[in-house]
Amino acid sequence: MTRIAVIGAGITGVTTAYKLQDSGADITLYDRHPYPAMETSYANGGQLSASNAEVWTHWGQVLKGLKWMLRADAPLLFNPKPSLHKYGWVAQFLAAIPRYQQNTVATVRMAIAARQHLLEMADEEGIDFDLERRGILHVYRDPAGLHHATAVNNILRSGGLDRQPVSPLEIIAIEPSLQGRFEGGFYTPSDFTGDVHKYTNGLASAVARRGGQLRMNTTVTDIRVRQGRVEVASRDDHQESQDPFDAVVICAGVGSRSLANWLGDDVNVYPVKGYSITVNLNDEESRKAAPRVSLLDDGAKIVTSRLGDGRFRIAGTAEFNGENRDIRADRIAPLLGWCRALFPRVSTRDFIPWAGLRPMMPDMMPRVGSGRLPGVYYNTGHGHLGWTLAALTATLTASMVASAHGTKPRAL
Repeated sequence: MTRIAVIGAGITGVTTAYKLQDSGADITLYDRHPYPAMETSYANGGQLSASNAEVWTHWGQVLKGLKWMLRADAPLLFNPKPSLHKYGWVAQFLAAIPRYQQNTVATVRMAIAARQHLLEMADEEGIDFDLERRGILHVYRDPAGLHHATAVNNILRSGGLDRQPVSPLEIIAIEPSLQGRFEGGFYTPSDFTGDVHKYTNGLASAVARRGGQLRMNTTVTDIRVRQGRVEVASRDDHQESQDPFDAVVICAGVGSRSLANWLGDDVNVYPVKGYSITVNLNDEESRKAAPRVSLLDDGAKIVTSRLGDGRFRIAGTAEFNGENRDIRADRIAPLLGWCRALFPRVSTRDFIPWAGLRPMMPDMMPRVGSGRLPGVYYNTGHGHLGWTLAALTATLTASMVASAHGTKPRAL
């Protein structure tokens, strides 16, 4: 049986491990945390959103970032402190602007295709992840924002997405609890939401149940390719190990760049910090007042999801500040303020703040493919769409590995 190591037990790594098992591979899954999904897959916005597939590589986004640089509460915050990695990444980001439309179409097509795989795995394994199939509603507060959204909608539609324009009255009809004045919006009935942490842990349990070895609380200390075999060195609380594999798939989020460097590959992920709050809906009034339909407020760069009856997730912002996981009060405050302004009857007395690092490639496209050395593969760099795209990129990765190593994956 082909032995494959998968490094990283977030949503990307766990879906990859599961899909590789479908191909008949023997899987060992490594993660430095005691449990799966403890970093970026812990408390994200919850949206599985083909409707949010627009890549950020356009001049309008750059100009907004420059305008917001001096605001601590800005939706996009760029720390200008010099860093070769950061400024090199930015140069490549700017170079990708001419491919903005092409990459947006490719991303929305991947997002649409990913839905089937994600839901099939959940059904197969009986995973409860607070699935809400009520669509995603994008709202815009001014004519300029709505005008840009209309242009984006034409691109998304060319990629196969049905995203419907809605009037201010239709916005309120779709989500009656929403307060505020809006110029208009777009509604995508086929999008949905769910708890990425619950899903990832449920699927990791399935990987173990199907014979996979989960090496949690284990740090990978070296990867080498020798005589057609991949050797993975690791360390846990008790011992150091060195294990041979036929191949390795790196799904390590922001850690993928340093692992790739060991292997002579350039995987230029940058850690783009995002924040969320999970509001616990402890009283009946809050439960009734919190929205069921998932929202994206484009002006504030905030998304929401309802996680069962008792939790309301609010997430957003992008912070370019290196590998910094600090939870800053001035970045949490806009999320709380937004909730209080648009859902004033929802009590925010009890909430949990969180910050995570999105592994983002300069062109906003995930890195899915082989490395320079035989037996080395990557499935990483999904940015803000890891939850949305992971099920498809895992399927593509498994197919690629199976083709090269003689196993036979389930048909796409």
